[in-house]
Amino acid sequence: MNSSDLDAVWLTIQLATTTTFLLLAIGTPLAWWIARTSNPLRSIVEAITALPLVLPPTVLGFYLLIAFNPNNPIGSFFVFLTGDTLAFSFKGLVVASLVYSLPFMVQPLRVAFAEVDTNLLDATRVLGANSWMRFFTVAVPLSIRGFLTAAVLTFAHTIGEFGVVLMIGGNIPGETRVLSIAMYEHVETLSYAEAHKLAVSLLVFSFLVLVGVYTLNRRIPVKVA
Repeated sequence: MNSSDLDAVWLTIQLATTTTFLLLAIGTPLAWWIARTSNPLRSIVEAITALPLVLPPTVLGFYLLIAFNPNNPIGSFFVFLTGDTLAFSFKGLVVASLVYSLPFMVQPLRVAFAEVDTNLLDATRVLGANSWMRFFTVAVPLSIRGFLTAAVLTFAHTIGEFGVVLMIGGNIPGETRVLSIAMYEHVETLSYAEAHKLAVSLLVFSFLVLVGVYTLNRRIPVKVA
């Protein structure tokens, strides 16, 4: 693997790590709200959250690219705050990845939160615990497997992104050239040996991720703090 591909690997890991941590902060309250609310808007919010699962990545990337244009509100606001544009930048890849990987964080957490016994939450409320204490001492420990699954799947999904990152970031070495783009470039230039190395790496990584998730989910004990 050449130095350019190693740079792409490192950039991809940075993107996946940043996206995973940010989505943990964003997706956790969103998943909790979806799982526990009776608000009539729940179905609409849930559908919007799951939309990247069924929407072609190039379509999502196209509209994000339009939104990131400095002549549009989102793009111009970001330029006003930072002086940089979102399109064709690492920051733009992060924002796009947050949108594209959102359901991979929210869905496992929503399922885990929905399975939390309401009686336990009510019992801690009677004992004087406020909503934050109930969440962190009851819901989070009981949902630890959901957190693990959500984090790993989000990380792995971001590693394999192609359509969205291609539309938003293009192929700028050291800035937006991630692993999937590097592999596409090798195929386009008929460098099949280099493409094969990257493809095998992604295949092995994806398989090990799934094996790891299934194994840890069986071994991690679930208990209330």
